[in-house]
Amino acid sequence: MGPKITIDSSTLMNKGLEVIEAHELFGVPAGEAGYGIGFDEIDVVVHPQSIVHSMVEFTDASTIAQLSTPDMRLPIGYALAWPDRITTPFGRIDWSTLGRLDFEPPDLEAFPCLTLAYAAGRTGGTAPAWISAANEVAVEAFLQGQIAWRDIAAVIAATLDRHDGAPATDAPSVIEADAQARRVAAEELNRFAAVVS
Repeated sequence: MGPKITIDSSTLMNKGLEVIEAHELFGVPAGEAGYGIGFDEIDVVVHPQSIVHSMVEFTDASTIAQLSTPDMRLPIGYALAWPDRITTPFGRIDWSTLGRLDFEPPDLEAFPCLTLAYAAGRTGGTAPAWISAANEVAVEAFLQGQIAWRDIAAVIAATLDRHDGAPATDAPSVIEADAQARRVAAEELNRFAAVVS
């Protein structure tokens, strides 16, 4: 993982963005069949071993999971080989040494970025583009030593507070929302950067 993804993992923003992604892929409305999941049906759990990469619970309450060691070569291989599966065994688990799989709810007070992502997703329109752009600006500022880690969420929250409520009607509207959010995040960043200096 690169520096940006490492920071997103530490703030749980990576999970927040995945919640938005899951809703966009599988959310309501979801085609003629009427199936789909809302934000209240998407749960995040912290899994310290990083072995379970996804789980789906079916209507009969059974669960199917995708498990492998934490190695990005496997998902990259999925992307490159799709619709086929690669035969190179990246991520093979040694079941005799794995020991245990733990899951716990996230601490939303310690990791406010997750709550912010849910809020942006529920707001809809261009709010998800705003949170993504604000996060990129804030994380870059943190990596440059301009703000403290705890200020990443504060910059994002302050930026989202100024979201204009614009709809995401097409690709140009999302691109413009991204640019506008970056400008607003840069303005908000100045308030926090001044404290660190």
